Amino acid sequence: MDHVHLAALDEEDLYSGYNDYNPTYDTEELENDVAFQQALRTSHGRRPPMTAKIPSTAGVRPFGNMGARVPLNSSVGRPATGVIQDGIAVARPMTAVRAAGYSSAAYRGSAFDPLGQSRGPAPPLETKNEDTCGDLQLALEKAKEAGRKERILVRQREQTASSDHINLDLTYSVLFNLASQYAANDMYAEALNTYQVIVKNKMFNNAGRLKVNMANIYFKQRNYPKAIKFYRMALDQISSSHKEMRIKIMQNIGVVFVKMGQYSDAITSFEHIMSESPNLKTSFNLILCYFAIGDREKMKKAFQKLIVVPLGIDEDDKYIPPNDDPHMNLVIEAIKNDPLRQMERERKAMAERFIMTAAKLIAPAIEASFASGYDWCVEMVKASQYVELANDLEINKAITYLRQRDFNQAVETLKMFEKKDSRVKSAAATNLSFLYFLENDFGLADRYADLAMSADRYNPAALTNKGNCVFARGDYEKAAEFYKEALRNDSSFTEALYNLGLTYKKLNRLEEALDCFLKLHAIMRNNAQVMYQIANLYEMLEDLTQAIEWLMQLISVAPTDPQALAKLGDLYDNEGDKSQAFQYYYESFRYFPSNIEGIEWLGAYYIDTQFCEKAIQYFERAALIQPTQVKWQLMVASCYRRSGNYQKALETYKDIHRKFPENVECLRFLVRLCTDMGLKEVQEYATRLKKVEKMKELREQRVKSGRDSSARGRREGSAGSENGQSNYVNSAKGERMSSKLKSLPGVNDPYETSNNKDIDASYVDPLGPQIERPRTAARKRVDEDEFADEELGDDLLPE
Repeated sequence: MDHVHLAALDEEDLYSGYNDYNPTYDTEELENDVAFQQALRTSHGRRPPMTAKIPSTAGVRPFGNMGARVPLNSSVGRPATGVIQDGIAVARPMTAVRAAGYSSAAYRGSAFDPLGQSRGPAPPLETKNEDTCGDLQLALEKAKEAGRKERILVRQREQTASSDHINLDLTYSVLFNLASQYAANDMYAEALNTYQVIVKNKMFNNAGRLKVNMANIYFKQRNYPKAIKFYRMALDQISSSHKEMRIKIMQNIGVVFVKMGQYSDAITSFEHIMSESPNLKTSFNLILCYFAIGDREKMKKAFQKLIVVPLGIDEDDKYIPPNDDPHMNLVIEAIKNDPLRQMERERKAMAERFIMTAAKLIAPAIEASFASGYDWCVEMVKASQYVELANDLEINKAITYLRQRDFNQAVETLKMFEKKDSRVKSAAATNLSFLYFLENDFGLADRYADLAMSADRYNPAALTNKGNCVFARGDYEKAAEFYKEALRNDSSFTEALYNLGLTYKKLNRLEEALDCFLKLHAIMRNNAQVMYQIANLYEMLEDLTQAIEWLMQLISVAPTDPQALAKLGDLYDNEGDKSQAFQYYYESFRYFPSNIEGIEWLGAYYIDTQFCEKAIQYFERAALIQPTQVKWQLMVASCYRRSGNYQKALETYKDIHRKFPENVECLRFLVRLCTDMGLKEVQEYATRLKKVEKMKELREQRVKSGRDSSARGRREGSAGSENGQSNYVNSAKGERMSSKLKSLPGVNDPYETSNNKDIDASYVDPLGPQIERPRTAARKRVDEDEFADEELGDDLLPE
């Protein structure tokens, strides 16, 4: 304690002033400094920064008493720097450069941190917006922006003489990403230029591999020679240690040769791959090349190689859980449908698809007949790991018989599966039901539909066939139930949905039928038949605007469909728009000049508009199409007469009389014309007219007496004929045609003394009764009251 010196109270403190703080040195408060902010708003604050090297402001200052210092104020509220001369502080000009790492925070005890490392971790990256996924244009813009920033970074490093620190990997990544985005946006020229920049730079290691990408672009541009060139250049620059990549490039080379039609060169590539690393795609492509050159033996050898290609997947036995190990049961349940298992299923399904396609392709070519070829393929498949495909090949054999119209062989082939397992039996019985339905043997069709349902109740095709058989018997309510059950098992089974719509149409439940076809349209957007059914239902619901709208959509899909065009013209005609109706009827006539309804309407239109000469060509065409129907020739003669060409009209009537000597209408016109023209033949035609009228009267009396005597017999025998009436065409079409002819102008003309209904009284359709089938909107008019075979037969394939 003797050596401890205690400072007296009045003694000066040597360390006073060290804790004093002058607020003028606080640069963080400059935002609130009015004078400083005013200076920033003046030209002094907006002057450009100086680029010259600024001399240091450090100077030698005399030591003084820190506690006795005097604050030095400046005009902007900032302390001026300077030196002390003769005890007077001389101010220096202020500079805009502040020493790095020094601030007023140092006076408050903050650490020296020129790099800002004490700021803590960087903020987290922005979350990815899911809405931008798949936006190729945005990706390209980002890639361009990355390229610009990378070039700025390189220039800055060059200016600071730090070129040795340039990151080549970063430059490579930026350029490669930019080229990839160009290619993704189909900007192939820009992508190739960017790839060239990378490939030509020797500083980038392994850049030669990118020639594969360039070859892919040339392939997309169909520049196959250049694609081959770049594939081979890439192959030369890839070492043999990268075996898998070399195999893929050689496979691409083979595909390009196939595109060029050079099958021998393609075979060379594919055979080398099969010898080094066989795979499914190469094996299938090799079969296609052998088929193209017609080499039977090599097709067989290639098929044998295809069915022995290793899939590299585990057996299904490992997914069967043991009963005595609960832990293993949980593990197997977890891996039963994991991504690896799904990949195995996809690979196996792809192998089966390749085998089935190859068998269907080569079967007709490897033997004298396709049946022998199928038999050979079946034997090969039975001896391989794809034993279950043999039955599918047999069913495809039956379908091939069906396509060749050999129904007997198809039936015999399918009957062999009646004693097979349930899946195969159901598929075979479904196809047999369909075959018998096409042959109108509804009894056997119903029997095999029941057999298919008993083998597999959840088979939608079998349920649809059963519904078809019930529909053919007229039990529409029950048919609808089968169609609905098929849809419950498979909601995307379009055949059942289409037939359900037709069934509701039969039951006059138009709203429900419309709902079915609208659902079907959502599945099959460009199906013309579905569009026609929707338009027809709107017409039946008397919503002509919607009907026209759907027909317009129909002709946008099938612009050359004459019946759709004619129907559209008919709807416009019903609305009174004759000009639009004429446009669509004329378009229909251009595509189908033998359509009687269109010919009749166009002829009537020209007569109505007083252009009888133009109507003649349409009625003459109708006479060529139906030469036994006298009314068309009478209309030709009538047009000549209306146009004032009486001589031509007389010659036409005489020609008609020679062909139809008992036609009363023709004789009446001949009598009138000869009388008005003062011809001598008038008496001859008048005598013939009386004779024909008398014969006609006697004939009508005999017909009337015969009808009276047989009326009771017809009533007794017609009880069972109700079901057969659907086989005959409704006479509404004929009545409609006659009504159009009755509405033609000039009916009260003095030359037309007889009723128009006598014109076609003696006509008999030479084709006899016809059956109209509905689902043919793309080929002929659809009558909603009939039932189509086509939509009932779409369930041919047992898929």
